[in-house]
Amino acid sequence: MTAGQEGAGETIDAFHRGRFHLVQPRGGGHRSGMDAMLLASLVGGEGAISVADLGAGAGAAGLAVASRLAGARVVLVERSPIMADYARKSLALAENADLRARVEVIEADVALTGRARLAAGLQDEVHDHVIMNPPFNAAADRRTPDALKAEAHAMENGMFDQWIRTAGAIMRPGGQLSLIARPESIAEIVDACGKRFGGIEITGLHPRAGESAVRILVTAIKGSRARLALRAPLIMHEAEGHRFSTTVDDLNNGRAAYPRLAGARRR
Repeated sequence: MTAGQEGAGETIDAFHRGRFHLVQPRGGGHRSGMDAMLLASLVGGEGAISVADLGAGAGAAGLAVASRLAGARVVLVERSPIMADYARKSLALAENADLRARVEVIEADVALTGRARLAAGLQDEVHDHVIMNPPFNAAADRRTPDALKAEAHAMENGMFDQWIRTAGAIMRPGGQLSLIARPESIAEIVDACGKRFGGIEITGLHPRAGESAVRILVTAIKGSRARLALRAPLIMHEAEGHRFSTTVDDLNNGRAAYPRLAGARRR
């Protein structure tokens, strides 16, 4: 990510080395960065695919998918009217003109169920991929006084179950769930996948070799019966300094996808 133009209370930031731009709140709310880019890298495929980004914020991850995959149509789902408006501002940028026709914003709560979810525009079994970067702070953690940032970062009880349930409802059979989270959420994520998703693959993201993981990348397939796989770790930085490893730099800048294991069974 690189900083771009700035307006009152907001910034315009370049991602994927300038291939798309994002309008974000300057001092408050959630500002997207590397987590969103790594989440987007989990989506692969050729030709026309449909992607839903749950809890999209200003739309960084969803726009990153659309930027890298010319055949992807993306729905940004965001509960906060303020952050949904930032996503709309991002789509209105001249720099994003090539993406605009393939991306839409739905202002809705990911936790909606049944008729309320359908009425909000989240239809059954229409997406090939569903991606999510759920709030990662436990409710008991120290919360920021910034209400918008607190909403984006504070996890409600049962949130993984609610979000993954919605993902399963709006995804086609055989579709892929992708998410990024903190390592301490592994058990809750696996439990929430339950019988809806199988073939779970988990990759730890480590700052440097020998250091503990700070994030996990998780993918799973709707309806799969394949077993869970714990993949080789991704190392963010080279041995010395803060330079990203070649692999992570390519994922972060939209030059490559992080594919599922070769030969992994989908069903």
